[in-house]
Amino acid sequence: MGSYILPRSFSKPVALLALTAALCACGYDAHVQAASSTGAQSPLIVAIPPRSGPSTGQRVLPVPPILAATVSQLVRNFNGKVGVAVRSVDDGWMIDAGGSQRLPQQSVSKLWVAMTVLSARDAGKLRLDDPITLTRDDITLFHQPIAGLIRSGTGYRTTVGELLQRALTMSDNTANDRLLRLVGGPSAVRNFITRKGLGAIGFGPGERMLQAGTAGLTWQPSYAFNDGFNRARNALPRAERLAAFNRYVASPPDGAAPAAIAGALARLKRGGLLSAESTSYLIGTMQSSHTGKMRLRGAVPTGWSFGHKTGTGQDFAGRTAGYNDVGLLIAPDGRTYAIAVMIGDTLRPIPARQALMQAVVSSVVATHASTASATTRRTNGARSHG
Repeated sequence: MGSYILPRSFSKPVALLALTAALCACGYDAHVQAASSTGAQSPLIVAIPPRSGPSTGQRVLPVPPILAATVSQLVRNFNGKVGVAVRSVDDGWMIDAGGSQRLPQQSVSKLWVAMTVLSARDAGKLRLDDPITLTRDDITLFHQPIAGLIRSGTGYRTTVGELLQRALTMSDNTANDRLLRLVGGPSAVRNFITRKGLGAIGFGPGERMLQAGTAGLTWQPSYAFNDGFNRARNALPRAERLAAFNRYVASPPDGAAPAAIAGALARLKRGGLLSAESTSYLIGTMQSSHTGKMRLRGAVPTGWSFGHKTGTGQDFAGRTAGYNDVGLLIAPDGRTYAIAVMIGDTLRPIPARQALMQAVVSSVVATHASTASATTRRTNGARSHG
């Protein structure tokens, strides 16, 4: 594993590692299930897929066993509802540790809006330099820096491209919801997800109604101004807020499986979702994101590239309804890993959530370094006997 040292709590040998390694050594495909130590989430699955991908024709290599065991243990030791998926874009394998459960996406769902917009661009239905004027009627809630640029009477004149940049790099809710209306609303995004066969990825009703429902409210335009949403939410009885929060966490309308998201990101990188130009544009925009510097990005080494989208839900009584980061991790040699870490419900503080995400990235980086070293040794050995 190179110079990577696991945190003390993860350094003990685990039976899962030995079992997985033994199965790999014998050439078997393995599906290893380990029970959750907290009882708060579904069992963890570490899947070693078959050696060929019948749906894509891609050759699929075995999962690195140490990485599989490490990711599984990281998830088991985290007190909360969490799912992690790591897919090698080049080798096809995927590690799924609780990654088949549908967890709240929150602003991760801005990715599917962006893809729907770029798909419409590929079809000639719009251009990135098309003009759009935002008015006060477009203002939503929570994080929306662009709202400060909207003036009464004149609004704010912008373009499709600027809204995309703001939605993806700043996670601006007003920019995203305006793009959502531009492409035809939630049904258009859902149709894109279905048409592309992205699997267990849901899409909610838009930022306003999603956040209002999570809080136990029904959206009203007055909530967008003068702290109206927070005042209305704070006025609700605690029992109503808790019931609404629990309903959302149990069955989020924007719920998605981390494994499906990692798969979609891998297909994006391989050029299977958008045109080459739109693929390059989207990944480049993700790489310039300003959000979540201490999430997955916090462990990305110098020389690596990382494009991602974060998502953060509402907090209530010390719990959080979605704390996520998903993205494409690209090594200096160009090999790429799609990673999705999603925390659906936890009492763990933010530094602990960030530490989990960074540990996943560090494990992937260490595995890549170990694999590259082994490949170099084999190549050098072959040359010395050539």
